[in-house]
Amino acid sequence: MAATHEHPSGPALRARWQETVLRARGGAPGPDPLPYADELLRRWSEPQRRYHTVDHLTAVLDRVDELAAHAEDADTVRFAAWFHDAVYRPDRSENEERSAQLAERALPELGVDGARTAQTARLVRLTAGHDPAPGDRDGEVLCDADLAVLAGAPQDYAAYAAAVRQEYGFVPDAAFRDGRAAVLRQLLGLPRLFRTPLGHDRWETVARRNLTTELELLTA
Repeated sequence: MAATHEHPSGPALRARWQETVLRARGGAPGPDPLPYADELLRRWSEPQRRYHTVDHLTAVLDRVDELAAHAEDADTVRFAAWFHDAVYRPDRSENEERSAQLAERALPELGVDGARTAQTARLVRLTAGHDPAPGDRDGEVLCDADLAVLAGAPQDYAAYAAAVRQEYGFVPDAAFRDGRAAVLRQLLGLPRLFRTPLGHDRWETVARRNLTTELELLTA
């Protein structure tokens, strides 16, 4: 557990997790939430991560808080944020599925009800494509929060793109460029990157400019 406590956000994140669990349980007794926070933070601190780190988790949770008024159940979205990349191996394609299964095991142990557990797992699986159905307000909040990094200032976006490349360091340059370009085209092909009104107004234009610039650099 040492790595958990070395991260400056660790204590604050543990407190946020505990508050979310206690609200979800509605006063019912249950296991101590903090060992679960420590296990999740341990996962988010694994050495193969360069972008999908505790810093990314913190950023997604912060954006969920900003967009919470749009959600049907903001705490369920917060659970999904915690779990959405809890299993992360850049050389595997089933990360979202395995992360959802982790939520399906852990949340019932914590005393979280079945409906909220199922909704959390559904939201985690949704992050594989970031394409929530119309009217899926919780899905819109989670996907917007996860994609908000795309709307960073130029130097922040460059750092994000470099960290993604580092995570895929085992992929040769030409293959990475092709794969990354396909991801960027898929995102640019969405009618809207951001589905919540606030997210769309705040991030859409800048994110599309960043994505377009990266795609031009990759394919030049």
